[in-house]
Amino acid sequence: MAAVAVTRRDLSAPELRREAARSRDPRAARRMLAIALVLEGRTRTEAAETCGMDRQTLRDWVHRYNDEGLTGLLNRSAPGPAARLSAEQEAELARWIEEGPDPARDGVVRWRCKDLQARIERAFGVRFHERTVGKLLRKLRFRRLSVRPQHPESDVAAQAAFKGASASW
Repeated sequence: MAAVAVTRRDLSAPELRREAARSRDPRAARRMLAIALVLEGRTRTEAAETCGMDRQTLRDWVHRYNDEGLTGLLNRSAPGPAARLSAEQEAELARWIEEGPDPARDGVVRWRCKDLQARIERAFGVRFHERTVGKLLRKLRFRRLSVRPQHPESDVAAQAAFKGASASW
């Protein structure tokens, strides 16, 4: 069985143990302890079993430690899917929401996710699921709260006169 070689020598085994004790990430601490065991002369199998991993896994972590140091032992978050709307398109979407829909153009008096889904597809050519539109709204810091819609042909003066007449009762 080939021995795993730790070529990076900026930290000794006791220093690696101290760094493991300071670490807030228990998985990275376990990896540091395994590498410390290798630096002390233990076999790869023994060091891996002591720290609860496979010897091939330990080999991979040693390579990352050799290349990147302690930061190589931390977990990396997955990048996730690429954004389907650009920052400019998201800003335009936010402007649409703040301005509200145009009944003549959009056919609605208040936005729903389904309505925004159709408008995004028409304007940008990007098809979203209705739930994804809701997630996008949360990302843009919009809430589900909305003002009560006002009918486009409502007469504000007639409403005020009605309120004034009924208030005298």
